[in-house]
Amino acid sequence: MPVSRIQLCPDGPNFSRFVMGYWRLMGWGLSTQALVDFIEAGIELGITTVDHADIYGGYRVEARFGEALTLAPALREQLEIVTKCGIALVEPERPQHRIKHYDTSAAHILASVDRSLRNLCTDYIDLLLIHRPDPLMNADQVAEAFVSLHAAGKVRHFGVSNFSPRQLELLQTRLPFPLATNQLELSPYNLAPFWDGTLDQCQQRCIAPMAWSCLGGGRLFKGQDTVSERLRPVLSELSAALGGPSQEQLLYAWVMTHPSRPLPLLGSQHLDRVCHAIDAETIQLDRQQWFQILQAAAGEEVA
Repeated sequence: MPVSRIQLCPDGPNFSRFVMGYWRLMGWGLSTQALVDFIEAGIELGITTVDHADIYGGYRVEARFGEALTLAPALREQLEIVTKCGIALVEPERPQHRIKHYDTSAAHILASVDRSLRNLCTDYIDLLLIHRPDPLMNADQVAEAFVSLHAAGKVRHFGVSNFSPRQLELLQTRLPFPLATNQLELSPYNLAPFWDGTLDQCQQRCIAPMAWSCLGGGRLFKGQDTVSERLRPVLSELSAALGGPSQEQLLYAWVMTHPSRPLPLLGSQHLDRVCHAIDAETIQLDRQQWFQILQAAAGEEVA
């Protein structure tokens, strides 16, 4: 069954419910043709939305993905490309950076987008996100850059990543169009968005968040931490009760149960794991099962 689709916000883009994240692409060891094949296989599964950032792979992932789009240009119109900017890393590709920092100045955003367009071999980005909250963010400058990019047709929609409700609201007050999403770390290993107003704001503004690290960066499978040790037996119990879904699938289903309609990011190069993950859409957790996972993650029952 193909992956379903979600409209991120009113008048916003329509994305696949699962998003393919390419932050590890440089470690996959794929030839350009193999990458084309992987992208095409994802499209066949209904995963048409792809997630990038200018910094991924030491500023090299976007260009690597662009090579695949150059080899198979017809793929571009079948994809929704998300990319991010605003983090400045100390890397050989950026010798001018003396220290890791954030830069959300209008000049940096405009230059970053132009580089992303060249690297991705496309003339537009479907969704641009500010990667991290910047303590020196000038909301007027960010808005100036967003409006300019939108008017030029270089970026169709805009959003943020890892922003608090107040930070998102500040930027929204300066914009003539709605921010489309907030990309968040969301999993039993990071419960803060459920309680700090972030997901409440998403519902209030009818924004579907994008969810990264739904599996806690793999801690569920290899972690010896107390959260993992509490989660595993509960997930095993639920798997038996629900007919055998894997613990991985249960966590994706748990994230997607939230009424804000989160879109999980996937990060595997193995198609069997991708197919396995997207089957989580068919899993229905009842309210008490959802709270079993929450309680195991928090280490205590709700007050």
